[in-house]
Amino acid sequence: MTEYSFEHLLRELAPQVLGAILRRYRDFPAAEDAIQEALVAAATQWPREGVPESPRAWLTQVASRRMTDQIRSDVARRRRESAAAMEAGYVIPAPDPGSDSGEDDTLILMYMCCHPPLTTSSAIALILRAVGGLTTAAIAHAFLVPEATMAQRISRAKQTIRESDVPFRMPVREEQRQRLRAVLHVLYLIFNEGYTASEGEQLQRADLAAEAIRLARLVYAKLPEDAEVAGLLALMLLTDARRAARSGPQNEVIPLDKQDRGLWDRTQIAEGVELISAALTRGAVGPYQLQAAIAAVHDEAATASDTDWPQILALYSVLKRMVDNPMVTLNHAVAAAMVHGPAEGLRLIAELDATGRLRDHHRLHAVRGHLLEMAEELTGAIENYQAAAARTASLPERNYLLAQAARLRGLQGR
Repeated sequence: MTEYSFEHLLRELAPQVLGAILRRYRDFPAAEDAIQEALVAAATQWPREGVPESPRAWLTQVASRRMTDQIRSDVARRRRESAAAMEAGYVIPAPDPGSDSGEDDTLILMYMCCHPPLTTSSAIALILRAVGGLTTAAIAHAFLVPEATMAQRISRAKQTIRESDVPFRMPVREEQRQRLRAVLHVLYLIFNEGYTASEGEQLQRADLAAEAIRLARLVYAKLPEDAEVAGLLALMLLTDARRAARSGPQNEVIPLDKQDRGLWDRTQIAEGVELISAALTRGAVGPYQLQAAIAAVHDEAATASDTDWPQILALYSVLKRMVDNPMVTLNHAVAAAMVHGPAEGLRLIAELDATGRLRDHHRLHAVRGHLLEMAEELTGAIENYQAAAARTASLPERNYLLAQAARLRGLQGR
């Protein structure tokens, strides 16, 4: 097995094992530490000794042993849990790596992390860390807040769960319904990070996107009648269908209008279109359905020039009224520019910029640079491309933006 395969396997197994450990021990920070030790042990031993027959069971066994040792050596800190356990005739559980509840531990972990004492935003941040394996910086980027703020939020969420008397367990079906929206939002954010990584040398993290799709399929299998669940799965499929065409051989960014549409996954597109077409007939339309409908319009256009921008603008106009999200506002401005010209798009971006909500986000500057280029205001476009490049932690995006600025400088010199 290659180094990449080991890394991929461990990343896939980590949230599953964490879910199993948390169900037994309920101590989130300690469980995370135990999982990290198990992963380090696996990364050291498996390349040398081979992958065990049941890798998840192996990791669970090692992590459980670490938790057992910690419980035994930290009686004072665990007084409340130990006292309750003694009253119940508790015996430190031996690992049961062969057990299988029939449920997916990663999905269970997501529902468990949507813990009643937590705010929705804290629960979502915690899941992104535990399930998605995202860095604090990447989570902060998704929430449009400073990294230090997000670090404090995640730390407080773990502490709240530890101090809460609410059992850390898989919620019953009605509780799952109550936590569903948070779970869907987490899957959406994990997919987005997989589709366009917020930091690092790779434009995409295909493993994260694939895991988000896998989990969305599990939720859809349980709730096929929920139109927003279907909408989210459709959105992921329709967006991920373009993955092979989004970057070149040197990992360079290829924008949507320059992509080879022959590389798009037509099977995924067909499935996504079928899902969203059925979902839109079920009554109330939600944000994921609208975004999936927009993705479908893009995917069904034979060429970039065939894109039905008036329809996309209409869909974004509805979505903008439905959700207070600055990224939606930014995308609405792009659609408006494609229909009514760059001046209209720039006017809408100026209104968004005045709110300060995306002032330091690279996408605001990148989009403004693109619209200024459309308006043939090359100096302003160059400045905004450079400003965008300075604000992104993604190396492929930075290279693309700097290349755009250099290309326009070349045009100015003619």
